[in-house]
Parts: sequence; structure tokens; C-alpha cells
Amino acid sequence: MNRSSLKKILAQLPYTVELYWHLVQRHKPWQAHFNLDLLETVLPKAVVQAEVKRRDHAPGKKVFIFASLHFWIEYATLMGVALAGRGHQVTLSFLPYARWDKPIDKFDQRRQNLYAREVLRTAGSLLQVQSLMDVHPFSRDLPEELERAVDEVSIYDAQYTLQVEDITKAEDIYHLRYERNREAALNARAWLNAHKPDVVIVPNGTIQEMGVVYRVAQQMGFPTVTFEFSDQRERIWLAQDSEIMRHNTDDLWAARGDEPLEEAHITQLRDLYSARVDAKTWKNFTRQWQDTPTQGGAAVRKALNLDDRPVVLLATNVLGDSLTLGRQVFSKTMADWVEKTVHYFADRQDVQLVIRVHPGEVLTHGTSMVTVIRDALGEIPAHFRLIAPDEKINTYDILDITDLGLVYSTTVGLEMAMRGIPVIIAGQTHYRNRGFTSDPDTWEMYFSMLDVKLRDLEAAQLTQAQVELAWRYAYLFFFVFPKPFPWHLLDLKEDIEMRPMAYVLGQEGEGKYGETFDYLAGKPLTW
Repeated sequence: MNRSSLKKILAQLPYTVELYWHLVQRHKPWQAHFNLDLLETVLPKAVVQAEVKRRDHAPGKKVFIFASLHFWIEYATLMGVALAGRGHQVTLSFLPYARWDKPIDKFDQRRQNLYAREVLRTAGSLLQVQSLMDVHPFSRDLPEELERAVDEVSIYDAQYTLQVEDITKAEDIYHLRYERNREAALNARAWLNAHKPDVVIVPNGTIQEMGVVYRVAQQMGFPTVTFEFSDQRERIWLAQDSEIMRHNTDDLWAARGDEPLEEAHITQLRDLYSARVDAKTWKNFTRQWQDTPTQGGAAVRKALNLDDRPVVLLATNVLGDSLTLGRQVFSKTMADWVEKTVHYFADRQDVQLVIRVHPGEVLTHGTSMVTVIRDALGEIPAHFRLIAPDEKINTYDILDITDLGLVYSTTVGLEMAMRGIPVIIAGQTHYRNRGFTSDPDTWEMYFSMLDVKLRDLEAAQLTQAQVELAWRYAYLFFFVFPKPFPWHLLDLKEDIEMRPMAYVLGQEGEGKYGETFDYLAGKPLTW
């Protein structure tokens, strides 16, 4: 009998894994991919510092934080300790997975569960630790609404993993995700029903078990907070009763959309935009949006062999990216929109169509939009320019010569509007319906808008008032929508050293981050 078969047998027997853990594993170095090394290092000190600060606070809310995957568990634990240090009664719940896309045998799953519980015991004075693996629901049935939610999130997971949009449900990854997501839904529903927290906090809220737990909490009527990270240090995105990756800026826009920008704001936004154009990072933004410095519109026109006919820029997203999941408005998928759009322009030789495939595709393994477009057209028309993700073309140079922009949900559409370029949005993105883009709801509206704008591109250019509106929105999205927060998921080790728990919960940290912690605990967001 091989080791794998033995583990399968032992995993079915009560207490065998627990016995193995106590007699053998806990005395050996932990070497699995699922590891909480950072947490083991920083948690003891963070807990002591939070215990001191907790004495200054009256009892707060009953907070339930859930995370899956080891890196989210580490982050959620420190967030929970900080909330507990501010007086809240925090339950930290988790599922002990290292990978969302790979099966794990029950023996190793139970072993990882014991390891996580062992590490998290250090925070026992502040956190109630609850593995969802250890919750046993009385019923295996889910309400119809949650069954649909589990199915939808599992489709998203398969799209995200395979980086394709068309899922048949025959894929192995769909079945893996469905099994795990349904189990998470059953167990989370049972725990929430028994304990009834005041607020539920989950990372992301769209995909994987985090997305399912968010849906469960919403269906049961619990206030929820979802959070994620952008490319800014010391900033966090968060949303209440909404999936944060949908970037719902409605309340922010309603509250501050009429405020004119001050000169300092304009300078701040202009500097950021210049960094994006010039392939540089800027201040606390860690992402470099281009890897090719700008050469100017004339240079790119020559490089792409474009003539004097008007230029239409179609900018794609990455297939399966979380910013495209469930974002369709009138098309079946993003690829469906792209396919029908290129067919439309195949007969429009009065203009030149430049298709900029998202540079982020160089980091992915799924189907490229280059393939989608070539399959849709067969032969690329002479008045098309298809720019592959790895081509050394700066997108912002293309904007210098663009007369009309077409986007699904990419932020490039917002940046085009900031330049006065008319933009038609096909997907559900956060800057849709803000007054400076064209936002069709049907195919008929979409093609009608194309016909009208192409008939008179000069008249289609944005007014000065619309350009100012786009700049106002961009400032709010980049500089107001993200909230101050001490730690970033990708830089957690460095951040917790620079801004330890004592600082975060101290007077200076309270001044910087206190309101954000209040929002996480359910205080209504204000802008």
C-alpha cells in the first residue's frame, strides 16, 4: 500500500489525523505550501499590543471575519486583532486551503486545519477562532437562491482559473469549486444562524469561498463588508453590502460629484496620469501601467503604418479577470462583444480600427484576445491594427491619435474621456453613466451609437464640461474611493514592521486609520 492510499484510509477514521498531529507533526517543522510563517512571527507581539489598547475601549460589535487561502488568513487575522484591540468581539473563521484550484486529500486538509488552529491559538485572548471545517450543519439543503449563488460563484471561479468566459460545467475545476463552495455555504449558513453577528467581513466577495460566504450573509440579511487592494500602498478598497470588485461609486459620486477640483487636486491627478503615460511608478502607487516609454502620437502612427483616416481604439480586458466577471450588459461575454464589434468594423474602411490587447495578458495562461479576434475574422482586414500584449507599443501614444474609444470595463476608457475622446462602454464598469461616456443597454443602441459617432467624429468629441466631469470622477476614484489602511496584502511583512499594532491602535494610527476600522465594523460609509 502506497502512502497516498494509506492517507485516504486514515482520513476516514475518527481522530487519526488529530493523533498523528499531536504525536508527530506538531514536533516537526511545518513544510507544506499552506503556511502561516509570517503570522507565527508577528502574531504574539501584535496580540500583546492589542490587549493593552483593548482596555481603553467599551465592548463593541460582534464581528465575523472569514478568509480562505493562507495569505488571506494571515491578513484577516491581523485585521481581526486590530478590531479586537478597538473593543469588538471578533470571530475569525477560515478554511485551510493553500490553493483554490487544486484538490487536497482529506488527511492533508485536516492536518492543515490543525496547524492553522495551533498558530491561531496565540490570538485566543482576542479572537474566537472558528474553522468552517469544524461546523457541522443539521441539513444539507440550501435555499434556491443560495444554490444559484453557489453555481454562479463556481462559474466565476472556473472563468477566473481557466481565463476563459465560456464554461460548460463539465470542467474539473467547476466541479472542484462547486463542491468546496457549497460546503462553505452550508457551514457558514449554519454558523451565522446560530451566532448572529452584527457584521460580516470577507475579502473580495466575488470569487471562491469568500464570494460564497458574502452571498450567504447577504441572503440571511446580515450587514456585510467586503474589501480588496489596489496598487496603492496604505490604501484599501471597501464596500458595504456590495462586492468591492464591482467598485460601486454611486454614493461617492452622489455626495461629491458636484464639487469642483481644487488646483492641488488637479496637479495630483496630472502627476499620476503623467506617471502612467511615461511607464513610471508614482508615490504610493506600486504598479507600472506600461513597460514602454511614450514616443508620441506621430511615432506610433508611423510604427503602426496608419494613414490619415480616423482611428477607433478598441481596448480589451484580460479574459477571466475579476473586473470582467458578471459585467455583461447586452453582450453574452466580453469576447462576444469583441467578435461582433470587429465584424462591424470589417466593412467600415472609412476608419482604421486599432485593437489594443491588454498588456496584462503576458502574465496569464488563458485564451488570448488575439486568438479570439483571429478566429472571428480569419484574415485581419488591411484597415485593422492588432496589437499583441507583448508588443512594445505604449497605449497612451495610441490615445494621442484616437478619435473614438470602445471599452468593456478597462480604466483606459476613463482616461480617454479625460482627454476629450468620446467613449462607448459595453460592460458594467464603475464609471458608466457618470455623464462623460456613452452607455448603450442593447445591441441596437450600441450599433446606433457607432453609426452616429462615426458619421461626425468631430461633433462626437466631448465638451469641456464633460472633460471636467471625467477629471472630477478620476480624482474621486483614485484618491478618495480608497480608504487609508496600514497594511497591504502584497506587502504585509514589510508593512507590519513599519506600522506595528501598537502604532496602528495608538494616537497617530487612530488619526490615520480609525475611521476605516469603523467602516469595517459596520459604521455607514460617508464620503
